[in-house]
Amino acid sequence: MSAKLRRCTSPLVDADKPFDRRLRRLRRDRAARAFDADYLHRLAADELLDRLDLVKREFRDALDLGCANGFLSERLRSRGMKVTSVDAGSLFATEASGIQCDEDRLPFAEGSFDLILSVGVLDSVNDLPGALVLARRALRPDGLFLGAFAGAGSLPRLRSAMAAAEEADGRAASPRIHPQIDVRAAGDLLTRAGFALPVADSHEVQIRFSSFARLVGDLRAMGATNILASRGRRPIGRFGLAAAMADFAAHAEADGKTSETFEIVTMTGWAPSPDQPKQARRGSATASLAAALKDARP
Repeated sequence: MSAKLRRCTSPLVDADKPFDRRLRRLRRDRAARAFDADYLHRLAADELLDRLDLVKREFRDALDLGCANGFLSERLRSRGMKVTSVDAGSLFATEASGIQCDEDRLPFAEGSFDLILSVGVLDSVNDLPGALVLARRALRPDGLFLGAFAGAGSLPRLRSAMAAAEEADGRAASPRIHPQIDVRAAGDLLTRAGFALPVADSHEVQIRFSSFARLVGDLRAMGATNILASRGRRPIGRFGLAAAMADFAAHAEADGKTSETFEIVTMTGWAPSPDQPKQARRGSATASLAAALKDARP
């Protein structure tokens, strides 16, 4: 595989905003030292593999984009594929015998892969439109892209707890949770990146936590804590932390555990190919929908 560095940055995108690239790498390195809260990563990876099983064709060269500890990479290799593993964190990349780089700065030539899968990282990429364009270019014609990440609707209990903390500390609300991508925006991004047959869907996963500290601890172990590039980052004060813990506990169920929601957004797109089915041209229908509905009435 030739390694030809390609840079793709969308107009008006700051290379180091909204996320702090250095901090993102450090957080992933910290998670790599004890990746013991990988249940969401494994769940999303298994779902992508289930979708892959529905595709009636063989793939040979795969890219695992955001490989973490290599769980998905190994699953792909067990299917006989040649897999290139990539992660923004150097420790994760080393553990998976892969390459360290950011998703919007991929060092691969066009047409290097026929399959790209990504789990849990696209929601924290500075130039996501550019990253998707690079992924599409790295695919051969009729290559498949599958991605999954936490989308809008995730972490409502954490949001509520953070609002309570800010109020208790007597501060104006500051961004402590990443901006999130909803399903409609995910589909639009696939279209803008030039993918054919784009599909985006989502579903919710409920995870129960014994305490606010356990939720934060798991997010830290996933490398999913705050990496927003904001100057003057202020830690939560003693009163704020107590308020956050109380707010979280107030939503506990009878057994003392609180349910937190993670919305998993899944993206599917194909690199364009002349052999793919095409959408019908607008206005090309030969039958009237109104007439069909009229005929269907009892």
